[in-house]
Amino acid sequence: MPVPSELLRGVADVEVTPRGIRPHRLPFWVREQFPDGQLLTMESQPSGVQIVCQTTASTLELVTHPTRITYPGAERPRGRIDVYVDGVLAVRDTLGGGDRIEIDLTSGKTLFQPGPAHTTTVSGLAAGRHRIEVWLPHNETIDLVDLRADAPLEPDDAVLPLWVHHGSSISHGSNALAPSETWPAVAARRAGVELRNLGLGGSAIVDPFLARVIRDAPADHISVKLGINVVNLDAMRLRAFVPAVHGFLDTIRDGHPDVPLLLISPLFCGIHEDTPGPGAIDPESIGTDQVRFTATGTPGDVTLGRLTLQVIRRELRSLADRRAADKNLHYLDGTALYGPADTAELPLPDGLHPSAEAHKRIGTRFAEYAFTGTGPFS
Repeated sequence: MPVPSELLRGVADVEVTPRGIRPHRLPFWVREQFPDGQLLTMESQPSGVQIVCQTTASTLELVTHPTRITYPGAERPRGRIDVYVDGVLAVRDTLGGGDRIEIDLTSGKTLFQPGPAHTTTVSGLAAGRHRIEVWLPHNETIDLVDLRADAPLEPDDAVLPLWVHHGSSISHGSNALAPSETWPAVAARRAGVELRNLGLGGSAIVDPFLARVIRDAPADHISVKLGINVVNLDAMRLRAFVPAVHGFLDTIRDGHPDVPLLLISPLFCGIHEDTPGPGAIDPESIGTDQVRFTATGTPGDVTLGRLTLQVIRRELRSLADRRAADKNLHYLDGTALYGPADTAELPLPDGLHPSAEAHKRIGTRFAEYAFTGTGPFS
């Protein structure tokens, strides 16, 4: 049977495709209003999206059809599906097959290569009722073709606090090992909350429509991590950035006037700390074991309002201070999650994105900061 929509968590809507249904993290009106190729690719990768159910089944099978983007000379690991049974990881399944869209980074040529569907199997479940969480891949688009079980699958009636988070490719999960090990997923699991992940690779640019999505979404906790994409896309100057963030927060507050709202500045990233964008792939790294990113701006040049991560942290802290009348607005310096000392121990493999191990560290630190003690979400 197709996957019932009431079993899906972390989605805005689903699209009916010739193969089945495709989860989308952004609603149709956004995709229609701003059909940017990067944004559409990222929002269709179901980071944080889960199939959650209760069942007495002993066996489940999920048939999916993945679509991934590859770059010759810059290969990335395949996506995975994580299955938790009663809170314990039971299956970690690496995707096979699916369609491949190959993009040549030097010529820009695109090649489409179709492939077969993929089946994830969970078997040998003990007798009794179980809570099943199927975390869909964070880094490949996926069509849900069929969900089979030897007993009925029923919606889970547990109601958890809902955390809505928006950020860049790091929040999306770039370089994370698996979908339940992106840093937001790590934090959500530790805190016992439900995650709606609006981390969108290369697309956290203080877009007004994202603020509207968050405004209209149910939420008990909200966090927004802004800055790195503005720098590495060279998308704004200081004069535009600060009022854009004010407007972004104002829009969220139109729908959530009292919900705890956490503004997070960028994590440490050496290439952009004191060097403006735009960022680019280092051409000398193409075809090596590890593609790396570089900043193409002039180090130290913040004249005419050019942005670096140091400038953005300073301005976001100042902005939060000026909104002190909002007692439920909080500010977190991103280097408290991953700072200069961390990069010495757990360096950014590509110069831009944290490693799989660093994702775990960031998620653990965030959960301890935000969801415990006197944290903003406690």
